[in-house]
Amino acid sequence: QVQLVESGGGSVQAGGSLRLSCAVSEYTASSYCMGWFRQVPGKQREGVAAIDSDDSTSYANSVKGRFTISRDNAKRTLYLQMNSLKPEDTAMYYCVADPWGVYCSGDYLPPPPDYWGQGAQVTVSS
Repeated sequence: QVQLVESGGGSVQAGGSLRLSCAVSEYTASSYCMGWFRQVPGKQREGVAAIDSDDSTSYANSVKGRFTISRDNAKRTLYLQMNSLKPEDTAMYYCVADPWGVYCSGDYLPPPPDYWGQGAQVTVSS
């Protein structure tokens, strides 16, 4: 079963940048759809970005032009580069690995929790 470990979260002022990383335990995950979603307590989960096995990407409108998702299959790592951060980007960010490809289909419906990382907190102050 795939294991995902996020790193790179932290606190930053508005306008700043952070890069999240997600280390993946299985080499076979290079064939998976992968992505990021974020969660604020009391609010609905929001899909942020997805990258498919062919490296095609998609983004939520709220982050388009500011966030970039990428993957390095040789390092078995997924990235989320976040620029021009805003206070409303404050959330816990989770990476997901989806062997079924549903997360990359446009609706950002995440796989079961066994395919999530533990989360990385991002806090953006104004």
